[in-house]
Amino acid sequence: MKLIIVESPAKARTIERFLGDEYTVAASYGHIRDLPSSAGEIPKQFRDRPWARMGVDIENGFDPIYVVPVASKKHVTMLRKLMKQADELLLATDEDREGEAISWHLLEVLAPKVPVKRISFHEITRPAIEKALASPRDVDANLVRAQESRRILDRLFGYSLSPVLWKKVRTKLSAGRVQSVALRLIVEREEARQAFRKAEYYDVEATLQANGLEFTAQLRRLAGQRLAGGKDFDPDTGALKTAGRRQLDGALAQQLAREALATRPWSLDAVERTQTKQRPSPPFTTSTMQQAASRRLRMSPQQSMRVAQRLYEGIDLGGGKRAGLITYMRTDSLTLSELALADTGRLITERFGPDYSSGPRRYKTKSKGAQEAHEAIRPTDVFRTPDELAKYLDKDELALYRLIWNRTVASQMTDAQLDKTAISLGVDCPTDRCVFRANGSIVRFPGFLKVYGDRQKDTLLPELHEGQLIHTGEHDCPVAVIAAEACRHETSPPPRYTEASLIKKLEEAGIGRPSTYAPVISTIQAREYVEKRKNGLLPTYIGLAVTHLLRNHFGRFIDIEFTARMEKDLDDIARGKIDGNTFLSDFYRGGAGGSGGLAGQIESEFERIDYPVIPVGTDARSGQQINVRIGRNYVYAEIEGDLDRRATLPVDLLIDELTAEKALDLIEARARSREPIGADPETGQNIYCLTGPFGPYLQLGEAEGKQKPKRISLGKGTDPTNISLEFALRLLSLPREIGVDPESGKPVRAGIGRFGPYVECNRVYASVENVDELFSVTLDDALEKIRNKHKKPVLREIGTHPETGEPLVILKGRYGPYVTDGAVNANIGRNIDPEAVSLDDAVRLLAEAAIRKKTKKKTAKKTGKKAAKKTAKKAAKKTAKKTAKKVAKKTAKKTAK
Repeated sequence: MKLIIVESPAKARTIERFLGDEYTVAASYGHIRDLPSSAGEIPKQFRDRPWARMGVDIENGFDPIYVVPVASKKHVTMLRKLMKQADELLLATDEDREGEAISWHLLEVLAPKVPVKRISFHEITRPAIEKALASPRDVDANLVRAQESRRILDRLFGYSLSPVLWKKVRTKLSAGRVQSVALRLIVEREEARQAFRKAEYYDVEATLQANGLEFTAQLRRLAGQRLAGGKDFDPDTGALKTAGRRQLDGALAQQLAREALATRPWSLDAVERTQTKQRPSPPFTTSTMQQAASRRLRMSPQQSMRVAQRLYEGIDLGGGKRAGLITYMRTDSLTLSELALADTGRLITERFGPDYSSGPRRYKTKSKGAQEAHEAIRPTDVFRTPDELAKYLDKDELALYRLIWNRTVASQMTDAQLDKTAISLGVDCPTDRCVFRANGSIVRFPGFLKVYGDRQKDTLLPELHEGQLIHTGEHDCPVAVIAAEACRHETSPPPRYTEASLIKKLEEAGIGRPSTYAPVISTIQAREYVEKRKNGLLPTYIGLAVTHLLRNHFGRFIDIEFTARMEKDLDDIARGKIDGNTFLSDFYRGGAGGSGGLAGQIESEFERIDYPVIPVGTDARSGQQINVRIGRNYVYAEIEGDLDRRATLPVDLLIDELTAEKALDLIEARARSREPIGADPETGQNIYCLTGPFGPYLQLGEAEGKQKPKRISLGKGTDPTNISLEFALRLLSLPREIGVDPESGKPVRAGIGRFGPYVECNRVYASVENVDELFSVTLDDALEKIRNKHKKPVLREIGTHPETGEPLVILKGRYGPYVTDGAVNANIGRNIDPEAVSLDDAVRLLAEAAIRKKTKKKTAKKTGKKAAKKTAKKAAKKTAKKTAKKVAKKTAKKTAK
């Protein structure tokens, strides 16, 4: 028996379909060995070493300590059993550094005594697998060393700098080699936005009519001088920076608009017609696929990679058929195989005609450090169209496959041909001569735009010729000016990075690799260094503090050029040009050229690192600086040098909305809240109106030791300065018991919480409209609200299920519309019109959802049984130990007597 090992079970199942009975395919489930992730995983013989926590012997050649994690032990056991039956081992992990390292670790752990071959393929199809089996090779030691060096490098960076963040910012933070650079880019873009100063400028827009067609023209020159546009202003000052440009104010623009409309005739000074071509984009690499999926499909990089992984590993196509639908999705290559080029050209000719194909187009990458080890991302079979696969794929799989298919096909199609026209129009106004310009374009031949591209509507201009006179207000003449108005414009700050544009920036800079972009972006969000606001990435206060500290004291190590050079060095290790140990030593201890290493930098800088503060502005009255500081649990604003003047910031108030005035308001509100608004007549305790991270709240009495006083939220929109004692006493009487639910026997209460007023029974909460309703709502009304809480709005009734007779309806859910029969729910997707879902579609969606639900239950049941067995074993061991100890004590006492 020949044993083939791949990374994932899905990949194993697909490959097994193409092989005979003499092959067994098993999965390693990713890496089976790694550096220890906790102190408990460090082998006993290393625990007393000063470098043990690092998991890397920094004293002797940076040798790593590899351990088999608990989660991988069962997989290793299974592989060892299969190895005993095998007469040959074939390692078929992915064709990149990570895949090569997985194969090497398998060899190290399994120690096979049978012949070993390394095979690789970039698509999971029968021809690709047969070709790989016919051309085996050895494990590439240089690729393994490059991956190992990268892993150790990241460990040295993270485990050295993260403790600095714990002591100087907040515990449980982390620093990552690539993630810190990505965060720095986001922070510095936000700093540029904060420093940006708006500028106002005007132009004049005229509406003209010719041959029954209306078009617009913008004022471009006044008295021979070019008018200023958005790019002509300094973003830091808002002042005009481009010499020779004229800035129009509102009054002059309005005057020119009036004069242009009243003055006649206009002259047509120039007509420029040019034929241009628009070239198609190359096929997808990992980063361009993630960017396109983000822009067009609203998929996060992590989501698009998960979906692409499923398409690569194989989809069940019915009738026992299973095949990978796309080539390997971690690639920086733009190359397509000769077979793929030929097939795509043939499809284009058959489907669109010979005019749309001009022979194979080959592309070269411009990305820094591209390895180009694989093909670009493409369909494994271009004749397998998205429409044909629609019934086998879920919504996301189909959307991404369609995107990849369209991009691949478009990359081999002819250029789009456009006619562009520019018209210059002049008019001698009383103020000065004005020159207007109108632009238009027509797509003469769509070419690749037929399949893929952002095709704009044609902007048509009428047929005009130079020297033609244009009158005003006379609609019956060939050309007429019928309106003119002044238009105000404002310069815009640089846009925040989106996930797509950040990936593009990292790739252009040569930072990271195809496999790193998605995890890096998800990590900085999971660490709460960054939040998404309207698709843009906004740094949190913690993200700002981390970047300020690293940039001020370890700036070289999070510098874009420095990080890009490290990526280049890792590539050179993979090519055998650089020794891995020398590379790691230069980074950690410093090179022979005198450049300091990370360890020395931390030692020299640590005592000089101040607790990082984020400046917000100054108090206009006192001139004192206002800063933001990171607390143990929350973030607060303070007046520099005055510890008594500080206030906790609301959790949803980020740097883009925080001004010096807002910070002062919060600080002053906290100072006022120290004075009670009155006392509770029953207990005599003071009542305070305070503001916390989740908004304003009332507090009855003072905090004493661990016992917290009674508190009740006022809701985010409440102004704490307008709270009266009467209103406060009313709220502090909550929660109010309305009655008892006759069905469950549980009490029904009305109260107010973090998310506003509610009614509750047996931990089921339902919102009510306002606070007043809490005191007037009846038991019946409260129970109805609670029971109706989970009822979703019905978007459409489809009919009855042909087999069960149950009514099928489409409901509006939190994550989009879904079809249900009362027992099973199936998402239909946000982009699909509920009216377009047929009865057959609904039945199919529910059947697929039922299968998934059943599979999850089986998995959960198995997991539950295993967990129960483990718990029972642990309990038995503990009991046995206790019993043994008791027996030993009794025996010892008897012996002593």
